[in-house]
Amino acid sequence: MAIILDDITHRSAFYPFTNICTLADIRMGVFTFSERWSKLTNDSIYVSSETEHDESYKYHEKFAANVLPTDSRWNDGRLMEVVSPWEIILKNAIAIELDFKLITENRYSNPLSNTNNILNASSVFAEKGVKAEFVTFNATEGPIYIGKNAEIMEGSIIRGPVAICEGAIIKMGSRIYGGTTIGPYCVAGGEIKNSILSGFSNKSHDGYLGDSIIGQWCNLGAGTSNSNVKNTAGVIKVWNNEKMDFVSGSKKCGLLMGDYSKCAINTSFNTGTTVGTCCNIFGNGFPSKHVKNFSWGEKDIYTLEKAIDDINNWKQMKGKYITEKEKSSLKKIYTN
Repeated sequence: MAIILDDITHRSAFYPFTNICTLADIRMGVFTFSERWSKLTNDSIYVSSETEHDESYKYHEKFAANVLPTDSRWNDGRLMEVVSPWEIILKNAIAIELDFKLITENRYSNPLSNTNNILNASSVFAEKGVKAEFVTFNATEGPIYIGKNAEIMEGSIIRGPVAICEGAIIKMGSRIYGGTTIGPYCVAGGEIKNSILSGFSNKSHDGYLGDSIIGQWCNLGAGTSNSNVKNTAGVIKVWNNEKMDFVSGSKKCGLLMGDYSKCAINTSFNTGTTVGTCCNIFGNGFPSKHVKNFSWGEKDIYTLEKAIDDINNWKQMKGKYITEKEKSSLKKIYTN
């Protein structure tokens, strides 16, 4: 049986993370939405917004489902629905806890070196190939999951609930607070709290990242920091692409950066800043609260040809190459 995930209803509300990917590709906790459904059901997972483009779908038995499963093995009632990026941020810690139970059930952790300082070791799980020496793992407030071949360098302090996914690297002396997901093959450093690095992105250096979501193949320059709380402690307004206006979000929201975007060293982002797809941010002062797709600095346009070349350069650094599908998707966004 095939499961069709319904990503049409709220897809536009999750801008900029659904410019290139579907809503089902967004990471929350350890897994993406589609990965979680596959883990729970062992069925083929498809996405409603893509089914009409492939004739093979007509041969599958299918039904529409919410992006978050209501399966009692995972959803305990605290995660019935997320309808905006900032709700993903608010609920990421819960998702990590539930995913941890799902992925570690009836399994044993690979041993970690005796050089590490581990608090509440039963809530720390390491897959094969994990490298970690002289690291403090504090799982008293929530579990810590470490994916296959991840590396956590010496002097780092990890406080759960935290998910460090396959192939990720945590640089020396990093401070990773609860509610944080470091996605596959990301590089993370400095201070990170309650944030998601989706996959193949870099926040390699010092600087603060809090209550934020960073898309895939992004790069934050050294010293980059964001604000996540207004000086008034009031509700933060965040760009809504469906309404083409700023709407009230939560009292904590940092940076929402779309895929393939990057920023220069010492960039400072204001509370609730949204950065579109394929932006190159540099210049004096705070960037705009909404940086549009294909922005080059504050006023110019990142040309499609240049953007594709630069993306390919970044991908080659991690042994990958830009695909024709990616080029086609970027062209559509650029044209619009």
